[in-house]
Amino acid sequence: MKSFRERLDILESRIKNDDITVMIIGLGSVGTYLLNYLISRDDPAIRVVAVGRDYAKMESKANITRIAGLIRKECRSEILIEGGVDLNDPEQIRAAIEKYDPAFIVNSSRAYAGLKYGSISWANVRAYGIWTPLSIRFTKNIMQAADEAETGAVIINTSYSDAVIPWLRSAGKAYPDFGSGNINHLIPRMKYAAAEILGVKDFWNVDIMLACSHFHDVVISKEGHAEGQVLPLKVFYNGKEADIKQEDILSRCSIPMPTDATRNMMNASSNYQIIDAFIRTVRTGEDQKVFSPGVLGEIGGYPVRIGYEDGKLGVSFDESVFTMEEMRAANRESIYKDGVENVTDGCLIYTDELIEKAEKAFGVTLPKKVSFDEIEETAQFIIDKIIVPQTSK
Repeated sequence: MKSFRERLDILESRIKNDDITVMIIGLGSVGTYLLNYLISRDDPAIRVVAVGRDYAKMESKANITRIAGLIRKECRSEILIEGGVDLNDPEQIRAAIEKYDPAFIVNSSRAYAGLKYGSISWANVRAYGIWTPLSIRFTKNIMQAADEAETGAVIINTSYSDAVIPWLRSAGKAYPDFGSGNINHLIPRMKYAAAEILGVKDFWNVDIMLACSHFHDVVISKEGHAEGQVLPLKVFYNGKEADIKQEDILSRCSIPMPTDATRNMMNASSNYQIIDAFIRTVRTGEDQKVFSPGVLGEIGGYPVRIGYEDGKLGVSFDESVFTMEEMRAANRESIYKDGVENVTDGCLIYTDELIEKAEKAFGVTLPKKVSFDEIEETAQFIIDKIIVPQTSK
């Protein structure tokens, strides 16, 4: 795979030349929402390619999206379908990447479709990290394919990037550049909460600085607290820091949300935001800020700046409020609560607490350490011993 610097230069050229192909791998609910958001830009520079196994299903989803867009008079993007691609086979994925040479690749696939993993894990072990081997299962194949294709694309991953992307990086493998969702789901909640506390209606003038992992996305969204951790969180209104207690903001972030696939509007929007940020930066020259889990291979989630420096398009961590040391430490503490003790030397290491909870809840013993070579075996173990028994009750 080309270096990140090379790929940013290629991406800049493509955007300037109105040649932006977005490849969505896995057209489930996240991918379908993303397709809809992309065509709603009404931008003929954007071409979308959906890649997956079942051509008929993807064609059906693409058709309803295309027709709905035309009704709104905002569909000038070409939509292509590449079916018959088995995500268990990196060679088939590689062929699709080489065929379309995308500017962006978005992995929205799931190794076990139709199930929200958190519906099992939160009530039983109060941690999402247990599913990491499943989350990385297709991602590693996609990254192997992208690497072998020597792609020039910027790559976004949607599934538990807090640990998945660092796992790939620590194993010396190609890894996605960005993750979507997770920490980014908290930012708008916090903007609304801060505006309510401040008694203002222009919530768009509220700015948030935050670093944390998936665990806090869940516990804050569901329960309105940080499970005893003081997060690197500050709020600004019209550029000035607002004097608001952290607990007051968090308590207002627990708002009613659907538990079905419509929740994936958020993850799809996070994918869209990253793509949009690059397009806006190149077209306007203005910096954009996004929040991304696993970005550039880091554990947890961080604020990131996309912008120009010395005339070159670049991506950097936003340390204007918190240092990388502060944010890394907070993310380590946060992801530990999610059942991940560490990701190092190509291995995922579960916490002792998670292993104990899994034994009590599911009657299974997780390995303390999962090496990169054990991903498939461990993922299948989780499916056979946890998911199937829990979903067949």
